[in-house]
Amino acid sequence: MSTAQKGFVQVYTGNGKGKTTAAAGLAARAAGRGMRVFFAQFAKGSPSGELTALRRLGDLVTVRQYGRARFIGPKPLRADIAAAREGLAEARAALLSGVYRMVILDEINIATSCKLLDVKAVLGLISQRPAQVELVLTGRKADPRVIAAADLVTEMREIKHYYRRGVMARKGIEH
Repeated sequence: MSTAQKGFVQVYTGNGKGKTTAAAGLAARAAGRGMRVFFAQFAKGSPSGELTALRRLGDLVTVRQYGRARFIGPKPLRADIAAAREGLAEARAALLSGVYRMVILDEINIATSCKLLDVKAVLGLISQRPAQVELVLTGRKADPRVIAAADLVTEMREIKHYYRRGVMARKGIEH
């Protein structure tokens, strides 16, 4: 298998803005080249501009959300854990299906750091990845073992953010 056909494991983490947006950009780029993409978002259930745009790419991009429309507190509810587990099972099926060239697990790092999922289950998914599938994991607080298993790791680091001045999330920009 040539390097052009091989898939890699990418991680986008850090406290800065842009992790989901970067993953959505990869999905759009892959779809633009005719590749099928499975985009699974964990720990979030509310609509966003990125997901709306990806859904417009039709049969090339499948978008699923495995979260509720509320922020997960310090102790996740059973419903939050059940949604994350359902998402991991569907993501595993998509990864192994042979249908998708790219599988994106958006906010999976948050799902493990908030104890919605066991990081060992995510590491198992990484080890099961077929060689031709690009696997992308996003979210703050990536576990060091996930970072070690990745081929590419990008840390988004906040240097300055207008949120600190009271600017709330804006439609089309932050969500």
